[in-house]
Amino acid sequence: MATILAIETSCDETAASVVKHHQVLSSVVASQIDLHSRYGGVVPELASREHLLTIGDTVNEALLKSQLGWADIDAVATTCAPGLVGALLVGMSVGKTLAMVHHKPFLGVHHLEGHIYAAYLEHTDLRPPFLCLLVSGGHTSLIRVDGCGQYKLLGKTRDDAAGEAFDKVARLLALGYPGGPIIDQLAQQGDPKAFRLPEGNISLPEGGYHPYDASFSGLKTAVLRLVERLKSEGVDPLPVADIAASFQYAVVRALVKRAMRCAQDQNLPAIVMGGGVAANSGLRHVIAETAAAQGINIYIPSLKFCTDNAAMIACAASDHFDQGHCSKLDLGVYSRLPLEHVAELYQR
Repeated sequence: MATILAIETSCDETAASVVKHHQVLSSVVASQIDLHSRYGGVVPELASREHLLTIGDTVNEALLKSQLGWADIDAVATTCAPGLVGALLVGMSVGKTLAMVHHKPFLGVHHLEGHIYAAYLEHTDLRPPFLCLLVSGGHTSLIRVDGCGQYKLLGKTRDDAAGEAFDKVARLLALGYPGGPIIDQLAQQGDPKAFRLPEGNISLPEGGYHPYDASFSGLKTAVLRLVERLKSEGVDPLPVADIAASFQYAVVRALVKRAMRCAQDQNLPAIVMGGGVAANSGLRHVIAETAAAQGINIYIPSLKFCTDNAAMIACAASDHFDQGHCSKLDLGVYSRLPLEHVAELYQR
């Protein structure tokens, strides 16, 4: 069972962690939310600079909290794709340097694979095959997982990711950034059935709808039209809590409906959730309740492992390392890389 020191810098969180197999020995995250909130979203150049400023202390703190030394570390892992290129380069440069200086094997890890592995950190009984509902600011996917590195994309968003839709609707309602937690909190005070909003079905050429794919761009536009209509009718103040609750209900309905049908069609006994939107309280409640009613096991990471962190990267790297996988030191970074191509990151 390998002990991995991992670094995650794919977007706006500088994170480092030490994990032994699936046991977290330390997990440190330096958030940049305050830095980017004034701009209403992540500014890539600022994110890269902030990673440069904080990564040294973050890695040192993770190693210190683990109570281990470099002699106890089997390998170094770093997120290499997908993500902001400048941000990824910071983590990769530091990870490769540490691997060379301390004579350790190096592994580049796919960020989405990390989100799949987040559930393993706390659920020791989890075994493939299972369906992963991966929902974040940049990705919304239904992925069949048959083992380490064995993934098949079954469904996806055709436009905005779910997390992106949350941020855009929050901006439309002048709620601030990041939008997900704010809308989630407001939704608990509103009526989710106050306004009927579209589910975001994808039409098929032969008729009917795609069973697993979704669209959230139209939902965002529907909220815009709703706000414009209410304002034209002189509604003041706007029922922001009801709008937030109705929007969140539409997103949750779309995600849970597709995940359940996909799991049943694939005859999979379990659904794993991963990604920042997996922290949404409405989604967590509805999918757990629906899965239980349909006899499907559900595995959801705790909130600290839903958002970007290095423990999930280390966990994925540990399984790859145990299978004899390592990366070359000339491995690059990729702003985009399909999850099904993770094997290309390793030499055997």
